[in-house]
Formats: sequence, C-alpha cells, structure tokens
Amino acid sequence: MTDTTANPLTDEEREELEALRAEKARREEEERARREREELEALRAEQERIDAEILAERAEQRHEAARRPAGASSAEGQAAAGRSEKAPSSAASARVPSSATPPSAPSQGGSASKSFGERMVTSDAVDEDGIPTMPMAQKIILVIACIALVAFAIYTVTR
Repeated sequence: MTDTTANPLTDEEREELEALRAEKARREEEERARREREELEALRAEQERIDAEILAERAEQRHEAARRPAGASSAEGQAAAGRSEKAPSSAASARVPSSATPPSAPSQGGSASKSFGERMVTSDAVDEDGIPTMPMAQKIILVIACIALVAFAIYTVTR
C-alpha cells in the first residue's frame, strides 16, 4: 500500500473530485431550499391560524355586544368596541384576554368583600395599558428580596 497523500492527484482524479464537490454542493443547496420552503409553509400556516383566532375573537365580541341590551352600561360597550378596533399585531397580543381585570374582581363588588389572602394576591386597579397592577404580596416579596440582597452585599464586602 502506498501513501496517497504523498502522490499528487492526477488530472482525472482532480476532475472527479471537483464533480463530486459540485454534486455535494448542489444537494446541499436543494436541501437548504427544501427546508426554507417547509419553514415558509409552517409560518404561513401559523399566521393563518393566528388570523383565524383574531377574527373569531372579534366575531365573538361583536356577538356579545349585539346580545347586550341597549341600555346596559354604555361605557362597557364603548370600551369593548375600542378594544375590538385595536387589532393585535402579534401572536403574543392575540393571546391576551379581552377583559383586563380578573373575572372574580367585578363579580364580588370590590375589595371589601374579598378575604385578606385574595386582596394580597389580586389587584383591582388597571394601568393605562389594560394590565392589572402589581399585587401587594408581590410588592412585599420584592422589598424583602431587595433587603436580603443589600444585606448579602454588605456581609460579603465586610468579610
């Protein structure tokens, strides 16, 4: 057996090597194009699904608005109409429920009828984006965590 690395390639072997390299590159390009087409099809299907969810949600909101009596809380109807006119532009915003307050908050008539635990972990207030504000228990936990962090930093620096 002779050492093949010591002998240079002949012209015929060099041509064969180039042909094999070109074939390999062509196959890799076809595979890449196939994967890109599959990804494009998957993204289109996902976008169609999201659009269908948005349309279904809007139809449900219109149906609920039509079912409400004309004299019942016109402010709520205007708020729902304002929310339905603002089309969510991404998949994350499409998954946000239409009502910003927790379902238990309006039915119980305010925080007076809630227990201590319910008041600590739920929030009745809503900010300008329609997101409920931070509950009291979460604020307390953050304050305790900050105090513990400062104490740890002082302990580490002094030792």
